[in-house]
Amino acid sequence: MAKRVIVSVINDLVTDQRVAKVCQSLSHMGFDILLVGRKLKNSLPIDKRLYATRRMKMLFTKGPCFYAAFNVRLFFLLLFKKADLLVANDLDTLLPNYLVSKLKNIPLVYDSHEYFTEVPELVNRKRVQRIWERIERNIFPKLKNIITVNDSIAGLYEKKYGIRPKVVRNIPSSQNVAISKTRVDLGLPEDKFILILQGSGINVDRGTEEMVEAMSFITDEAVLLIVGGGDVIDLLKDKVRELSLTKRVYFKPKQLYTELMQYTANADLGLTLDKDTNLNYRFSLPNKLFDYIHAGIPVLASPLPEIKQIIERYHIGDFIPGHHPEEIARKVNEVIGNRSILTGWKKNLTFAARDLNWEKEEQVLKQVYSKYV
Repeated sequence: MAKRVIVSVINDLVTDQRVAKVCQSLSHMGFDILLVGRKLKNSLPIDKRLYATRRMKMLFTKGPCFYAAFNVRLFFLLLFKKADLLVANDLDTLLPNYLVSKLKNIPLVYDSHEYFTEVPELVNRKRVQRIWERIERNIFPKLKNIITVNDSIAGLYEKKYGIRPKVVRNIPSSQNVAISKTRVDLGLPEDKFILILQGSGINVDRGTEEMVEAMSFITDEAVLLIVGGGDVIDLLKDKVRELSLTKRVYFKPKQLYTELMQYTANADLGLTLDKDTNLNYRFSLPNKLFDYIHAGIPVLASPLPEIKQIIERYHIGDFIPGHHPEEIARKVNEVIGNRSILTGWKKNLTFAARDLNWEKEEQVLKQVYSKYV
């Protein structure tokens, strides 16, 4: 009989490609999966999957009351559901998973998608940060199975706790989405150079505000496409109106991954512009970088360590010199004006996509989970 695994994450499941790929890999290994998250009023329907999902509706949607309520409900769900293995994604689901794993003597795997205690939402809220720090400090050293998203974050955890997590990067499958839609199908201009910035967390300090302002200085040949959601989207829309850029900046809401990749593949240059304002961003390796690679579009990025390593290794893009809008614009104009270098980057993307794929990353997952099959 297949072993039952309950995987929990605090988001609404729809756009979390890492968790989706992990659950699919575990299903292929023979596990019976239940993926648990939450449901929001504006949540998209979940696409067809190989495993069961459950999204809890919450009375609160943010703040301390939400986190407390979610963790209490998750605790009781885990307590009364049969499971042979628990998987906690990120620190905001770890406490109930850890408590239930001890109460029921069930093994636990912890998958940390970021350096949680240093996210920008916490670094300026010291009291709240200390609460999460306390939870992590009391549980992390006791864990036997820990996974994270890149070597830099693994190194931070090793320095802090003396434990180095296994690394599984969030890279698309080599059998990626078939691109079937054109710019006309998507309502995008056919005769423009399209810059794309995508993400489910388009928040403060991710360079999007400066990118919008930079459009005032970028050649009329280019337009900016922002796909996704986040804390600054409304502010960005106000800024676009204020700067009279409504014909040059397009907004699209969060998309299912298959639809998101249609937009990405129809763009000409992918942007990832996080600022080095906190440890979490400094050592991030954003999903969008690998989406751009698998969509075959070159990348313009902030020179953050993990991102820089990938771009320089495969020669698939360049870096902004700073986050002042005019600096960004100069670099974008330079790239647009050098079509020969763009052609070279696009050729190199073929090799990068072939080398960077989920099938290679999941070998580490199999090492972690194979002892529980």
